[in-house]
Amino acid sequence: MTATEQEGAAIGTSLSKDMSEMADDRQVVGRKIWRVVPYITRYWKKALGGILANAGARAFDLIPFIAIGMAADYYQSKTFTNSTIEGLVKWEAIPDLGPIDSIELGFGLLIMVCFTFLAFFQGLSNQMWQSTAYMAQHDIRMDATNSLLNMEASYFESRQTGNLMSVLSADVAQLEDIISDASTSMIRITITFSAAFFIMFWMSPKLAVILFAPLVIIVPMVIWFSTRVQRKYRKQRESTGGIVAILENVLTGITVVQAYNAKEFEISRIGRQSGDYRDAAVQAAFVRNRFIPGIYVVAGISFGLLTSAGGWVMESGEITVGQFVTFLLISTRMTMPMFILGMLINQIQKGEASSKRVFAIIDLEPSIFDKEGAVPLEGPIESIRFDDVSFAYPTSENNALNGISLTASSGEFLGVMGHTGAGKSTILKLIERFYEPQGGRVMINDRDINEFQIESIRERIGFVSQDPFLFFGTIGENVAYAREPTNEQILSALEAAGATEFISNLTDGLDTMVGDRGVMLSGGQRARISLARALLKDPDLLILDEASAALDAETEKRIQESLFGNINGGNKRITIAVAHRLATIRNADEIVAMVDGAIVERGSHSDLIDNDNVYASQWSIQTGELGALGG
Repeated sequence: MTATEQEGAAIGTSLSKDMSEMADDRQVVGRKIWRVVPYITRYWKKALGGILANAGARAFDLIPFIAIGMAADYYQSKTFTNSTIEGLVKWEAIPDLGPIDSIELGFGLLIMVCFTFLAFFQGLSNQMWQSTAYMAQHDIRMDATNSLLNMEASYFESRQTGNLMSVLSADVAQLEDIISDASTSMIRITITFSAAFFIMFWMSPKLAVILFAPLVIIVPMVIWFSTRVQRKYRKQRESTGGIVAILENVLTGITVVQAYNAKEFEISRIGRQSGDYRDAAVQAAFVRNRFIPGIYVVAGISFGLLTSAGGWVMESGEITVGQFVTFLLISTRMTMPMFILGMLINQIQKGEASSKRVFAIIDLEPSIFDKEGAVPLEGPIESIRFDDVSFAYPTSENNALNGISLTASSGEFLGVMGHTGAGKSTILKLIERFYEPQGGRVMINDRDINEFQIESIRERIGFVSQDPFLFFGTIGENVAYAREPTNEQILSALEAAGATEFISNLTDGLDTMVGDRGVMLSGGQRARISLARALLKDPDLLILDEASAALDAETEKRIQESLFGNINGGNKRITIAVAHRLATIRNADEIVAMVDGAIVERGSHSDLIDNDNVYASQWSIQTGELGALGG
């Protein structure tokens, strides 16, 4: 197995634990699907209206059969004498029955009226239940989305975005089908069977028992079906998520795929996932296509016995010919619900697989949250302090930070340097509370950061990551992200970020589309847009994580002059910048040099050059390389 396949298997295992391999995996029909009920009861008036309308539809569906039976008895008593019956048997002509009387006309009108009301009530029921389903679907999707967005950043590091997207789209849509279609079918079956059994038992208890007795066989069939097919449907849902996840990665990294001629490799990966889906679907179909035909067999037994026993019961005088006609018509009306039952169980089992994945997300509990008694941060951030902080990532045995202590106050610029993996970016993530330290404390305004509500802290921080992320939309929309600024404020932020020049050269200016993740812009342009987004907040604390890595030296110099040129003029912002390129932090008030998660030296640029240690060595290398390039 290749490294890529091992990684994919590990991720798949993690997702499987999260979304389907629940603690109790017994295959019970609809065990998880019942959790949609509270979402339906939020709109109980519509749901109740849908049930009552369905009940009305079923009533007007069965009344015509009673009317037909009554009409048959009426016609028989009026016209069908023994001689007429003999004539029919001998294929003789039927005698003239005379004009239609008012009772006969009444039977026809009654049936027409019933079908009219059936259409009305059925349409009303469908409308009420479908609107309930769409509203419940919206609430379920929003709860799942809210649950995901509340999770700490580390949750998403070992999970595929495409799989989560599959849950929020395809799986939630499957639940909507359950509410709108399966619920209506369950109500229809329940009302039809209950009303039909009552009418039939009232007319002839013997025939009712003969008809319904074989239906008991369906119970073990349902148990057999549900215990075998649910696992297959769950594998289908997981495979669907895997396909979406791979496609999302492939389309996002299409330039890498093409640069490495990896088309066949990616097709094979998608082929494996699609093959898993195919196999699970074929196995589920094999089980389903034995269950549903079994329903037909049971129905055939019931109706065969009913037809054979009907003559015997009529001869005993228990029912009339018209009642037997009604009995037969109602029994045929029950045929469709019986077949619907087979498809309904199948649909519920599909929904069960989806509900496990959806509600596994809704049930997520973040490990980073507002502590009990946390209060909003009042006033600006005036200082940030690390007090002997140690931290290790969940997937690592070694500490990323070891006893870190540092301080930055209003108006100060703190620079952090070090080799890759030294722990620089980890410091910034702890300030944003993407993670929490295992040892020591992070302090804001001389109070533990845990004493404040997370949102109130992040509202006062401007964050620019080393991989600037832009959302699909325009430049203006990305700068104004989650805020409602004026054009003047947007332009001011862009000016401070050194972005106005390149934007003025674009045909559409602020309305220029950036593409998915900003692919239509260069790395440096994305970095400046991301910086402008942070500056628009006018933050008390500006965090720059290798934010200038994609900038040329001239642009970086202009941005630094804009950011730090007015410190003496009243700028009280704290700036913490992590940088591998030391020119970025050369003018910092204090620079800390890190090695393997520990601070090995600190001071101003000139002090660290005089120390002739880690910083001076790195500075010498970088300036030497620059000198060589310049020569």
